[in-house]
Amino acid sequence: MMDVTTAVFRRKSVRAFLPTPVPDADIAELLRKAARAPSGGNVQPWKVYVLNGGTMDRFRTFLADRKPGEAAYPVYPESLKEPYRTARFQLGEAMYATIGIPRDDKPARLRQMAKNYDFFGAPAAIFCYVDRQMGAAQWSDLGMFLQTFMLLATEAGLDTCPQEAWARYETAVTEFVGAPGELQLFCGVALGHVDADHPINRLESDRFPVEEFTIWV
Repeated sequence: MMDVTTAVFRRKSVRAFLPTPVPDADIAELLRKAARAPSGGNVQPWKVYVLNGGTMDRFRTFLADRKPGEAAYPVYPESLKEPYRTARFQLGEAMYATIGIPRDDKPARLRQMAKNYDFFGAPAAIFCYVDRQMGAAQWSDLGMFLQTFMLLATEAGLDTCPQEAWARYETAVTEFVGAPGELQLFCGVALGHVDADHPINRLESDRFPVEEFTIWV
């Protein structure tokens, strides 16, 4: 059995998947366990829609005729200050460097960005919604649920990529999955098996040292 520390360090955002199928039963078990994530007042604000197998095929065909719109919520603050701005910039540069795309090749960068909307080739995915009535505290609950889901997937030998990029396709996604109007799309999570030979999956993101984000009082 994989311990939590190993799962935390092994989990990463995978951006190239193999087509190997993931059984519905395995996804259901991950969701059942992830529902034990902390939730203030036991509100459990997450609503999940699963794409897999034929549904994923139909969704890809459906999305081909749709165009992105404005993001359903601000994914990043309008004026991201330091050190957050540099951390985000450096990650992007490092990612494109793994696949040999220079900074001035905007068409190639856009093509790579568009792969978000194919789930990077993953055979399965979930869309996570939240009731529009919910506030910041419940969005925090969503984050804990999703982290729990991704760590459990790692334990099960699966790989993931959380994707807030789907906020630009809220209208299309909601139409396809049939979510009611009171629900807001938060993100998608690609799910499958990593293509270990693809260079983009060699990316290892940095983290701030403990000394930079911790204050001992």
